[in-house]
Amino acid sequence: MSQTISRITLLVNDYDEAIAFYTQKLGFVIVEDTQRNETKRWVIIKPKGENSCELLLAKAKNEEQLKCVGNQTAGRIFGFLYTDDFHNDYLNLLDNDVTIVREKSIEDFGQVCVFADLYGNKWDFIEPK
Repeated sequence: MSQTISRITLLVNDYDEAIAFYTQKLGFVIVEDTQRNETKRWVIIKPKGENSCELLLAKAKNEEQLKCVGNQTAGRIFGFLYTDDFHNDYLNLLDNDVTIVREKSIEDFGQVCVFADLYGNKWDFIEPK
């Protein structure tokens, strides 16, 4: 038996601003963007790499969900984004004014920094050893 996590829901304030951040600043690609009804879209994005877990962008629709935008993991790391070119990708983060929460360091598992997305969700950005 084989199982795979294919996508994770990410609450956002606005579809288009989230798409812009992830595609223009992080280089993600749009897998699907389908209008479901007047207020709901089915928006799936992912990093460019093969076999990447996808993010389903879900627009927050009530007070409870709005409170969770940017804090889906109560201040913990939300995502782990791996790279095979930390140096150039890190410079890209800086060039695109992505907020660096914890500066780059070399750890026993590889190079890492922590950045925040446009809403404040924290991401570990890692080039494994």
